[in-house]
Amino acid sequence: MGPAEELVRIAKKLDKMVARKSMEGALDLLKSLTSYTMTIQLLQTTRIGVAVNSVRKHCSDEEVVASAKILIKNWKRLLESATTKKEKDAYGDKEKDTEGKKEKKKGLDVSCCPNEDVKHGKNTAEKHREKRRERRASADSRASAVSSSSSPRKRLTNSSKAKPETPRTPTSPSFFPSPCFLAPCYLTGDSVRDKCIEMLTATLRMDDDYKEFGVNCEKMASEIEDHILWGARGLQAPSAGGAHSTDMKYRNRVRSRISNLKDPKNPSLRRNVLCGAIEPSLIARMTAEEMASDELKKLRNAMTQEAIREHQMAKTGGTVTDLFQCGKCKKKNCTYNQVQTRSADEPMTTFVLCNECGNRWKVC
Repeated sequence: MGPAEELVRIAKKLDKMVARKSMEGALDLLKSLTSYTMTIQLLQTTRIGVAVNSVRKHCSDEEVVASAKILIKNWKRLLESATTKKEKDAYGDKEKDTEGKKEKKKGLDVSCCPNEDVKHGKNTAEKHREKRRERRASADSRASAVSSSSSPRKRLTNSSKAKPETPRTPTSPSFFPSPCFLAPCYLTGDSVRDKCIEMLTATLRMDDDYKEFGVNCEKMASEIEDHILWGARGLQAPSAGGAHSTDMKYRNRVRSRISNLKDPKNPSLRRNVLCGAIEPSLIARMTAEEMASDELKKLRNAMTQEAIREHQMAKTGGTVTDLFQCGKCKKKNCTYNQVQTRSADEPMTTFVLCNECGNRWKVC
């Protein structure tokens, strides 16, 4: 197993620890990272820096936080040294170009002015002008190089001094272009779609239970993304010939599926998708209420019933009786109120509410 795969494995372990809010073994993993010779390519491909930074933010153990800070500082120095080296190379190339231009101009001046004694006054004035122009150009190039070299350092210092961000929920995955590790047969040619398929694949592979079902997670993620795309556009299938677009509606639908599949309180949803009980076309069409866990559904149902009951009590506030029968549900669980709606010598009007179905009627 290469260093990149080992770093990816460690990053996944750290992410799981942060998700479960259990940092047992995090210190050993951070100490093991010091033995790797880190490069910028490894940092970009494995995203180990993001995992270590999340551990630093969410961990309460001071020793773990201190070791995470040391790793992040060392990796930042590596990034700074690489950026400064690139800037020096670019600055050296610019100086070589300016020196070559100066030599060419000098050669042209000598060849074009054979009679130096006749045009001596003009040549001296032109030389002075050229020298001034060259000084201005060199000063401008140095100022631009200094500003470009200081800007990344300012960004790094600002980012390090910035306040720590609040922990994000799984509903906000980013869609910025990054190296894609999908198999070539599942690539769509669109960077946003490829990133969504990659994130759905990682969500389905969150635990090792996908191996029990023998599922190709990349293929399943590609099918789910395809149904989400054409469902967001209101088309039946890609053969309909409509123009697809990765708009905000599409991205929100992908985020909703990823967050519900990652929900640790609802592992049955992901297992049902992996075993085939929920097809990719169905998970792409399901609403947030349908994807919720059984516990959350019961809680929502209880809250709805309680709200209906409170609303009815606020509206009626009458007397419960079984003397009236509802003409809609044929039950006798009713509440009635008597109000004098007509003149005083007329009997009161009785308003009846069925507590079962909410049907209302009046008896004069």
